Amino acid sequence: MGGFVHVGVDNGIGARDWLIAWTIAIVRSGRPRHRELKMKTILSLETATQLAVFLENRPGALARVCEALAKAGINIHALTVSDTVDHSVVRMIVSDPTKALMLLGERGVLAFENDVLCIDAANERGVLGKIAEALSRAEVNIEYAYFATGATSPKGIIVLRPSDVEKARQALANL
Repeated sequence: MGGFVHVGVDNGIGARDWLIAWTIAIVRSGRPRHRELKMKTILSLETATQLAVFLENRPGALARVCEALAKAGINIHALTVSDTVDHSVVRMIVSDPTKALMLLGERGVLAFENDVLCIDAANERGVLGKIAEALSRAEVNIEYAYFATGATSPKGIIVLRPSDVEKARQALANL
């Protein structure tokens, strides 16, 4: 007879973790024994070109940029927006950053590019802490980061701007 796992507060396993850290009952000699299976923390790590686009902080500004990129056949893979009183900084990873930069420049939109790390990581508690600790040991600063995942998704994506991309890649290679 197999066992079961109660997902809830009493055993410390969050509902979103059930795909990542589930328990399988193995029946031997009539007694269940449990084995925990976990994903590797970092599933993939790649360097990507990210655009920082400066827009007026007004309704429609982001919509116009997104429409122009779509019409040019450029897909947006990741995006975050930070606002100030009079402008917004839109950081985005797109399918063709060179083409996007040219398109935005032709429209008078100020945009810069820089390298970031895109980390495909397990969606479990403590992953960001492990990444931050590994970078800290390598003396790499996290200038900013953004990430997202679905509540029940087994993995998520972290976009991270380290002070030294190559040093960060090396520090995270074994997580």
